[in-house]
Amino acid sequence: MSKKKNGFAVPAKQMGYGVVVRNTGSSYVVRLDGGETVNCRIKGNFRIKGIRTTNPVAVGDVVSVCEAADDADFITAIKPRRNYIIRRASNLSKESHILAANLDQTLLVATLREPQTTTTFIDRFLATAEAYAVPAVLVLNKCDAWDEDDREVAEALKTLYSSIGYPVAAVSAKTGEGLGILTEMLHGKVTLLAGNSGVGKSSLINALVPDARLRVGEISDMHHTGTHTTTFSEMVDLPGGGSLIDIPGVKGFGTIDFEPAEVSHYFPEIFRYGRECRYGDCRHTGEPGCAVAEAVAGHYISESRYASYLSILEEALGEDGAEKYRKPF
Repeated sequence: MSKKKNGFAVPAKQMGYGVVVRNTGSSYVVRLDGGETVNCRIKGNFRIKGIRTTNPVAVGDVVSVCEAADDADFITAIKPRRNYIIRRASNLSKESHILAANLDQTLLVATLREPQTTTTFIDRFLATAEAYAVPAVLVLNKCDAWDEDDREVAEALKTLYSSIGYPVAAVSAKTGEGLGILTEMLHGKVTLLAGNSGVGKSSLINALVPDARLRVGEISDMHHTGTHTTTFSEMVDLPGGGSLIDIPGVKGFGTIDFEPAEVSHYFPEIFRYGRECRYGDCRHTGEPGCAVAEAVAGHYISESRYASYLSILEEALGEDGAEKYRKPF
């Protein structure tokens, strides 16, 4: 695109590359290599270049920016992403939504009640992180409000997920408990902070970054669920180096573009036991000589994780192929 001067076309000014640090859905804030931030838009045809997402540009993307004819700034290209986290768009089942790109890790914030984060949600998120090569950490927030039963549940979750290989941290944004460990995990890294609405992501960021002053929501008395306080995605710099990417709370986590034969690869313990199955193409749904079946029966693989695996496999198979796999062995 070019502007006109004295009747002649003048090429648009190339401003260089930068990182997308905010996405409101209709506009973007890009931090250029020199540190300057500029407000940007994308061209109308940007969405039809084979990108099947509701947001073709995500926070964390490295983009090329130019000054256009009307003195607005435009994102003209995206550098190849080294990784990203994606989920099925809630309103368009055939499209996806990129949560963030170019990540060193992701922190999934969960709570035991008000709201309760289900193991199904946790497993679906972790499987997606595995699929897109993003290391994941599970953070159990609001530990200051736990009673004895809650602490037993938290210990069981810690035992389960740490045995698989996921670090687990119990923290309280309110009292500061566990924040020191969390700060060490975050140091110098670009981290996506994700979770259901109401799990305290904004409170955690306010505790870790005092200058952030993010708005904190209330818990619904009727449904004991959180209210959306973050309405756009934003990168927040950490005082000691690194940054957090805050995104709106997610109610459900639909996986997308998983091949049935690959679903077990995204559950490390199922993949590990699956290598001992009699048949190399075993889907672990009742086939003879299935080592995963034996591991579930022997409690070496948790029933909740196996149920999550089956639910994702069913989605990957689609309606035509899922009927025979609806019942566990």
